[in-house]
Amino acid sequence: MVVLSQPALDHFSLPKACKPTSLLCGIPVIDLADPEAKNLIVKACEEYGFFKVVNHGVPLEFMTRLEAEAVKFFSLPQSAKDNVGPPDPFGYGSKRIGPNGDVGWIEYLLLNTNSQISSHKHLAIFQEYSQNFRSAVDEYVLAVKKMAYQVLELMADGLRIEPRNVLSRLLKDDKSDSCFRLNHYPPCPDSQALNGRNLVGFGEHTDPQIISVLRSNNTSGLQILLKDGTWASVPSDHTSFFLNVGDALQVMTNGRFKSVKHRVFADTNKSRISMIYFGGPPLSEKIAPLPKLVEKEEESLYKEFTWCEYKKSAYKSRLADYRLGHFEKTAAH
Repeated sequence: MVVLSQPALDHFSLPKACKPTSLLCGIPVIDLADPEAKNLIVKACEEYGFFKVVNHGVPLEFMTRLEAEAVKFFSLPQSAKDNVGPPDPFGYGSKRIGPNGDVGWIEYLLLNTNSQISSHKHLAIFQEYSQNFRSAVDEYVLAVKKMAYQVLELMADGLRIEPRNVLSRLLKDDKSDSCFRLNHYPPCPDSQALNGRNLVGFGEHTDPQIISVLRSNNTSGLQILLKDGTWASVPSDHTSFFLNVGDALQVMTNGRFKSVKHRVFADTNKSRISMIYFGGPPLSEKIAPLPKLVEKEEESLYKEFTWCEYKKSAYKSRLADYRLGHFEKTAAH
């Protein structure tokens, strides 16, 4: 396992700490080669909004190569990393998460995955650093995208909706608003100061996009919120992927799938490196429950909105806010 030897955020004050209230749970594991995968994916999205994928077809060397390049980047002097920050939203950021006061024990690099959309910060990152980094990102993201398309098409099969690319086409679109994030959570600097609490690396939140695809090193820290209100720790597995339902997919399934709330705690001894592909639709795409998923006697729970409208609304919110509340239809009185 590759870890960073020096915490990169020593000059920051500690963000808030939380009491560890977690338990281990049986996260659904989906083998993409299983003939029942389509039905198991639907069940996992209904019950957890989250699942692990194995037999995914992404070469392990793609994962380890990118992790090594991420370690090199986050090991650079702070001044060098700051050359490609602050995020706009692409680029390097540290401690501050979004524009509304959220902080965490984290530094990150947010990259655009759509070659049709140019970003000065995105270009600067790869001009500033090695070509190896760029090629590692490109080969990894391409492989993960293909796997995400496969999962979404299996999902459509399991939901019995046609065409089966009704979801995957949004990510395949030339104007897809998808992005890729590399997170580094340095070891917790002073465990005694926390008094038995856990240091928050990334506070509780849901992802606004359609689907998120996560891979991390072998350091734990990720937790998801279960239906009964308890937090469950997700055992680390650097060879597999974890996928979660985003807000847009919750709307498109009319609430049948739930956008899972999750958070990350920093480890007291080890660095955590995670890499997340966020699959989003084009900015102009109208998001609404799919007609085939709304029963005849059932009503749509959400107002129609464009992805651009939702992004703007989400950008004004705090991490833990329930962003979909603004777009729910109010019940008649």
